[in-house]
Amino acid sequence: MAVFKGAAVAIVTPFTEDGSAVNYDAFAELIDEQIAGGTDAIVACGTTGEAATMTEQEHMEAVKFCIEYTKKRVPVIAGTGSNCTQTAIHLSKEAQEYGADGLLLVSPYYNKATQNGLYAHYRAVAEAVDCPVILYNVPSRTGCNILPETVARLVKEVPGVVGVKEASGNISQIVKLMALTEGRIDLYSGNDDQVVPLLAMGGIGVISVVSNIAPRAVHDMCQRFFDGDVAGAARLQCELLGLCDNLFSEVNPIPVKKALSLMGKNVGPLRMPLTEMEPAHAAKLEEAMREFGLL
Repeated sequence: MAVFKGAAVAIVTPFTEDGSAVNYDAFAELIDEQIAGGTDAIVACGTTGEAATMTEQEHMEAVKFCIEYTKKRVPVIAGTGSNCTQTAIHLSKEAQEYGADGLLLVSPYYNKATQNGLYAHYRAVAEAVDCPVILYNVPSRTGCNILPETVARLVKEVPGVVGVKEASGNISQIVKLMALTEGRIDLYSGNDDQVVPLLAMGGIGVISVVSNIAPRAVHDMCQRFFDGDVAGAARLQCELLGLCDNLFSEVNPIPVKKALSLMGKNVGPLRMPLTEMEPAHAAKLEEAMREFGLL
């Protein structure tokens, strides 16, 4: 059974006003609002959650809080990837102990492992835990592309590897991936502007940034597709394009935190080296949000 089907939010991590700690009161509010808005799952401490600027202790305390506060209302997937295999194993074991429903493991960044190295890395982590593993392929950030052949090998040889969040943006690569895995992989879109195309290729959902501000719309886009209303799903995909474009006009999660602030959410500052959104980009984002009815 899949870890989840539909729209998962790659949830932001709200910080206190001075940025020194996680704001757990605000985090609880965001979780409640997501669930009320129809979100099908929550991904904690991924890229959008600024895991890269959190200490290991902060990271895992935030994961633990999200799991415990959500109370199985929806699945919680913990971001436990690292460019160090032993660190990824340590984080994954801890998340499993806390009750994570799945693990999202970004490909090792900076090291730029070979395909054999990627296979060995993911196999080592998956065999160290009993929790379902979702690979995360985002070469624009990591400098490392998990090729379809490597994904297929992992799915066929390592039982714990069940899914992939595909954010390469390369539709041809994704088609090849689905052909080589013979339908044995749970495919999730990692790009908000490519959800319906990936669903058409046998995908079962999205891990979404846009869901932070429009959870119902992203959920409905997926649900319409599942219900056979492909044209309706495609219309929503097109309607969301303005939000998608503006939420990625600067590196994620700069724009989405700005968007949440515009909506009156207390998400706190970004942690350096991320900086506040440029005024010209922020103005366009606000306009797109007004056009979509969010403000």
